[in-house]
Amino acid sequence: MALLFALVIDPSAAEDARSDFADTFRVIDPSAPALSVGELSTQRGDGIFESIGVVDGHAQETEAHLERLAHSARICDLAPPNLEQWREAVDVAAQHAPRHGEGVIKLILSRGVEHGPAPTAWVTVAAAADNTVAREHGIRVVTLDRGYGIDTPAKAPWLLLGAKTLSYAVNMAAIREAKRRGADDAVFVSSDGFVLEAPTASLILRLDGRFVTPAPNGGILHGTTQLSLFAHLEEQGLATGYATIPISALGQADAAWLVSSVRLAAPITAIDDAAVPVDADLTASFNRYLLSPRD
Repeated sequence: MALLFALVIDPSAAEDARSDFADTFRVIDPSAPALSVGELSTQRGDGIFESIGVVDGHAQETEAHLERLAHSARICDLAPPNLEQWREAVDVAAQHAPRHGEGVIKLILSRGVEHGPAPTAWVTVAAAADNTVAREHGIRVVTLDRGYGIDTPAKAPWLLLGAKTLSYAVNMAAIREAKRRGADDAVFVSSDGFVLEAPTASLILRLDGRFVTPAPNGGILHGTTQLSLFAHLEEQGLATGYATIPISALGQADAAWLVSSVRLAAPITAIDDAAVPVDADLTASFNRYLLSPRD
C-alpha cells in the first residue's frame, strides 16, 4: 500500500488539557527518510500501533482504537498517550484518505531513539488493498501452535501478550507458513489445545446459533471489529459471547469468520482442509454494516 500522507507527532503528556494540538504535528513527505538510525521501533520492534479502517474518508471505530492504543501502552510500560492529541491527529489524517472507497490510517507510538529523545510517534495514511475476493469467496486457514499454554499470559506478563506491538515478525511468519500449507491465513492455538486468534484478525464462530470468540484472557488482542460486530448482532437479538474454546469446537461450527479493521469479515471455507459451511448472506450483511460509518 503506497503511503498518501504522513504526520509526525510531538507526544504530549496524557494530562495536557489543551484543546488544540496542531502545533505538535509536522507533515512530512511519506516517501522520504524520516526516522533516526537509533530508532527503537526499527531496531527492536519496541513500540505499539493501531490500524484504523477508513471508508469514504470516515475513520472507523476511532475511539475503540485509541482505547486499545492506551491499553497497549500500559502493557508495554510506554508513557500513556494523550488521546485528545491522537484523536486530532486521526482527524487530520482522515482528510488525506481516499474520498471514495477504503483506506487505512496507521498510528505508531515507539519508545523512541536509544538514549533519547523519547517517545517517537507518527501517523500514516494509505489506500487499502482490495479485499473483495476474501470477503465474497472466503479464505482457507490452518491451525498453528503458538507455543504456549492458555495460562501463560497470566504467568508471564513480560511477554506482552495482548498488546498490539510492532514486533510482528512471528505473525508474518505464521501467514507465510499457512501459505506454504496451501491456505490463506492461520489461526493460532495454544499448546494445551485451545483456540486463540489469527495473526492479524479475530476469530468468530457460530456454534448452535450463538456467535462466540475466544475469551481475551489468553494473550489475545481484543479486536475492535469483533467488538463492533458483536454489538451489531446483539442489537438484532442474536446471542454473542466469549469462551475458552477447545480446538475440537472448530469442527462443530456451522460458520466461521476472521474479522479485522481493513479486511473486515472474511468467511472461513476450510480449517486444516476440513470444509466449513459458509453463510454468504450473513457475511454480506456483516460487511455492509462494517462499511457503514461507525464512530
